[in-house]
Amino acid sequence: MSDFAKDLATAAPIQSYNIGEIVAGTVVVSNQKMILVDLEGQFTGIITGNHMQSSTEDTAEIAPGDRIESIIIGDDAHSGLIHLSLRKASQAKLIEKLHSNFDTKEIITVVPNEANKGGLLIDLDGIKGFIPVSQLTPVHYPRVENANPEKILEHLGKLVGKPFQVRVINVDQGGKKIIFSEKAAIEEQRSQALQTIKVGDVVEGVVSGILTYGLFITFHGVEGLVHVSEIDWGHVNNPHKHAKIGDKVTVQIIGIEGEKISLSIKRLKANPWQVLADKYQVGDIVEAPILRLSQFGIFLELDGGISGLIHLSEIPADMLEGIENKVRAGELMKARIITFDSVGKRIGLSLKALDPNYVPSEVPEIPAEALEA
Repeated sequence: MSDFAKDLATAAPIQSYNIGEIVAGTVVVSNQKMILVDLEGQFTGIITGNHMQSSTEDTAEIAPGDRIESIIIGDDAHSGLIHLSLRKASQAKLIEKLHSNFDTKEIITVVPNEANKGGLLIDLDGIKGFIPVSQLTPVHYPRVENANPEKILEHLGKLVGKPFQVRVINVDQGGKKIIFSEKAAIEEQRSQALQTIKVGDVVEGVVSGILTYGLFITFHGVEGLVHVSEIDWGHVNNPHKHAKIGDKVTVQIIGIEGEKISLSIKRLKANPWQVLADKYQVGDIVEAPILRLSQFGIFLELDGGISGLIHLSEIPADMLEGIENKVRAGELMKARIITFDSVGKRIGLSLKALDPNYVPSEVPEIPAEALEA
């Protein structure tokens, strides 16, 4: 008994473990069904099922003799084994790393695995994260007419599976609320761009959104709007006909109000109205292809895509009868210019005025809707 008492007195104290504690141990057995871990010669831990999964450990490579870290999730009084989890240990390390990312503002890469109407969902080894719509950069932000929820979800669904550069902007201790921001990842670039750009600058960007009132263009981490009136010199009633998402375009900055940036595409092109004003005057005869026949008359396509209207009142009576069979789009037609308003963007043409005996009557007013028809 004295020898036993002596050995007991010199033996290492029995260590106690608590649930949730991360412990290190030496692998004794490792196979597809379980991993047995020797915990400093005093206890044996067992890892089974999905607790063998880990984003930081390749369990297929774990072999006897390896040192691994796991987390205690329970014990079994009957078998004397301590239940461990590699997966939960991996999650704990991940949460700790996310806290570090939050503190350092480090940019990391995440891949969304699902989308809902509020944003993109991230699964990091069982830890759930989220990129709200409001935290997406202009390139990925779902700009849809009337904020249609179904269209927003359709847009976000196309982003699932794509890598995103983000910053952690919120993470709680338990890792139950982790928010990522793509906007924050380009914050410095965006701030620098706002300080350096100025009215008159010509920049290259990418079309990031198309709505009825214009095109959204992203460049240098910022976004500006090309209003429908600044897309082209002609009348634009459908911006979708002039660009598609992802197109590279060159634009000019025409206004900066705080973070609101106004852009123009048309101002980088020659004003076709001025070109026509330099080339023609009232009384000149033009020959141009027929653009279309409408309720107002015949439209001819002049230089620069400008439309000139031969009003019904300026078409000879014999031609008006069955005119739909006499006018074909693309065919050349001669007409005389009888009005030219480059400011109001209206050109009035006449077939009757081609007659040497033509007597001008009251010049018909070209309605605005005729130009947008």
